[in-house]
Amino acid sequence: MIFSAIRRFFAAAPHRPELPPSEVKRLYPWYRWQILEATFIGYATFYLVRNNLSPVTKDMAGVLHYDTDMIGTIMAATAVSYGVGKFFMGALSDRCNPRTFMATGLMLTALCNFAFGWVTSYPLHLALWSLNGLFQGMGWPPCGRSMGHWFSEKERGLTFSIWNTSHNVGGALAGLLAVYAVEHFGGWQHAFYVPGILAAIGAIYLLWRLRDTPQSVGLPSIEEYKRDYGSALSASVRQDPPRREGQNDNVLDYASAPVGPLSVERELTTRELFIDNVLAHPWIWLLAIANFFAYVARYSMLDWGPMYLREVKGADLLQGGWAVFWIEIGGIGSTIVLGWLSDLAGGRRGMVAVLCMLPILVAFGGILFTPAGQLWVAFTMLGIIGLFIYPVINFIVIMALDLTSKKAIGTAAGFIGLFGYLGRMAYAKGTGWMLAWLEPLYGKNTAWDIVIYATLGCAALAMFFLAFTWRLKPRS
Repeated sequence: MIFSAIRRFFAAAPHRPELPPSEVKRLYPWYRWQILEATFIGYATFYLVRNNLSPVTKDMAGVLHYDTDMIGTIMAATAVSYGVGKFFMGALSDRCNPRTFMATGLMLTALCNFAFGWVTSYPLHLALWSLNGLFQGMGWPPCGRSMGHWFSEKERGLTFSIWNTSHNVGGALAGLLAVYAVEHFGGWQHAFYVPGILAAIGAIYLLWRLRDTPQSVGLPSIEEYKRDYGSALSASVRQDPPRREGQNDNVLDYASAPVGPLSVERELTTRELFIDNVLAHPWIWLLAIANFFAYVARYSMLDWGPMYLREVKGADLLQGGWAVFWIEIGGIGSTIVLGWLSDLAGGRRGMVAVLCMLPILVAFGGILFTPAGQLWVAFTMLGIIGLFIYPVINFIVIMALDLTSKKAIGTAAGFIGLFGYLGRMAYAKGTGWMLAWLEPLYGKNTAWDIVIYATLGCAALAMFFLAFTWRLKPRS
């Protein structure tokens, strides 16, 4: 009975009879903005309770006497648990209502943050942050499902890129929120309590605003809408539609209006999800391998950057938090502009992604040779990394959606994300191990230099694998 209730709670919303054309034309743009808004704010909030550990690792380690290898193990464990969670949760999300699925995940990760700040045991911290990673896997897949159902292939470069900047907004705020919470309230624990409260509020917001497919609110599929109405995102109606007395909160109630036939889309079988659209798809494997190395370039400075700047470049706690901010904020404008340009280039996301890797390689070299105390140079290099790595991560996912069914985007993106977070796990654990082993032998600065050189090598490998997608275009 319990499992049956859970299944009903998460089940995809049923299709409703189609509304009259006048209502479709009026409501579709408004709903598209609502979906973009809800998924953007919701996923940004997930980052507040994911990226809040690295800015306070040095303070937490000092109080609890954790060494770099122990911190690296926590980061590695949450990376692999998030990768596994993103894959399996992605497969589940392709058959679930994103409204309840995403809200539940955000509430669970908020609870993990409350518990993480409350306990002081290393095994419990390892277990809780791993569990947090698992629940974090309930964030991206429902967003991918929503964006895939509400926006067409020809506008994905722009619309997915606009949505994708939620990573940057949430990630940028996460570091600053964590360090300001510690400085204002005192104690590393508040870096988890304050974001946890905001995440709980965000879960309630998602239940209020997010919806499932267009058909679940009486609208046609995005393909039918584009064919029959030809509406553009820029023509959206931004005011709320009128409500009627007794209206259900889940859908607009137009029971008294004439309706059209049901526009039904079949959900894919397990074989179609896992085999046809993922495991037997060579391009998905290639994108997954490229993502493995791209995630090293993305998370190297997010996970270890604050500690690196504090130990080698002379930064303090607040400046370490600003380091994360500059990485994240750097990718906002570039992700949108380059996504739009990839649409203009006929969907050649791979070509643009390869070109983005060149300045990333230069920036890591710049960080390596920046003198201690010249933090403005280091921040500039971090901004360049963020400027170009986030479009790359964005394009890898969009290419997967271009090549698979919109009904399988959660599974495909989860599989690619699994490889990405395996890369993050290997780097996080490898960095902790290298620092613990190399620092007594060669000194702190030399140990960190070796870590940065390893990051450069991984970025070069990401560029190599992405080069195979240079001529790749959407199926249509």
